[in-house]
Amino acid sequence: MNSPEPASARISVAGAGPGGLTCARILQRRGIAVTVYDRDEGPDARDQGGTLDLHADNGQIALHEAGLLDAFFALARPEGQEMRQLDPSGALRSHHVPEADELFKPEIDRSDLRALLLDSLEPGTVQWGRALESVGGPAGGPRRLHFADGTTIETDLVIGADGAFSRVRRAVSPAVPEYSGVSFLEAWFSDVENRHPEIAELVGAGGAAAADGDRGLFAQRNGGNRIRVYIIRRAPADWIAASGLTTGDTAGIRALLLDEYAHWSPRLRRMITDNDGRYVDRPIFALPVPHTWEHDQAVTLLGDAAHLMPPLGVGVNLAMLDACELALALADAPTVADAVRLYEKTMLPRSIETAELLEGAAEHLLSADIPNFNNNTPS
Repeated sequence: MNSPEPASARISVAGAGPGGLTCARILQRRGIAVTVYDRDEGPDARDQGGTLDLHADNGQIALHEAGLLDAFFALARPEGQEMRQLDPSGALRSHHVPEADELFKPEIDRSDLRALLLDSLEPGTVQWGRALESVGGPAGGPRRLHFADGTTIETDLVIGADGAFSRVRRAVSPAVPEYSGVSFLEAWFSDVENRHPEIAELVGAGGAAAADGDRGLFAQRNGGNRIRVYIIRRAPADWIAASGLTTGDTAGIRALLLDEYAHWSPRLRRMITDNDGRYVDRPIFALPVPHTWEHDQAVTLLGDAAHLMPPLGVGVNLAMLDACELALALADAPTVADAVRLYEKTMLPRSIETAELLEGAAEHLLSADIPNFNNNTPS
């Protein structure tokens, strides 16, 4: 099949996360039509997760190209760059306080970033409730998207921005994410200045971390007077069920955790005992390194679909940089095939280099030496 010009191509993005929406926004700014399909029933169908730090050398570059950098800074929290590193006794080991004009990686809630991107798109760009099941059609296109509701769509380019367990990835790669051996358990705290003042004081305006070699805690201030805590442990992926518990058994999970963290200070153990509501289980997966695929002019990947890595502060930034570079390639190249090849020529070596640096790095989150969380925050 001859590859069409991007301006006349049918371009489909799977996934309305930061990467997919950034790609769509930049394409529309360059006069290229695009449709985004997402499995959620709407933008508020589920919790979007915690806070993100967008870096000046990647995530912010994408927002600048999207024409949204000033709007981002209006929403972001530069004070969120503060970072405290503690030991299990609660003693402060290091403390980074950002300068008044420090804007290298301010924090923004995922929900705020998503709303910023969604509001910038043309009405109807995102089709909600479209769960992608598979990508069919011949290599080289046109491709056919098969949705869970039984409908199909023919497209000249499908962009897989659909995350860790991407359905689009299957069209070009047999790779599947592998469990890292490290699990996060997320705990939520709301109205923290009033309901959880001791935790609010401990965490400060940004984040606080501690680890003992086998387990860790990472607490992060979110907008709206909220804090999220990540309880980090080396454990089987199915540790909850293997312990005879369910995700809804908050009391049982809490008792197990308190036993494991028995030697930690009471101040830090409040992050296990005082949370509002149930825990959220988040086992950490990563794609094999290196992850590459044979070029297909009608299919490409970005973000976690292309290079899922441990959550060490690079995920959303790389996804948005991928999205920016792919959109610009489509805007400037004579054909879709040329654009995809140009994009992958840059993206794949960059993602491989970063993935090699971070391979097995989820273990660093447990180090008793305490890694530099100021540069490595869950995202």
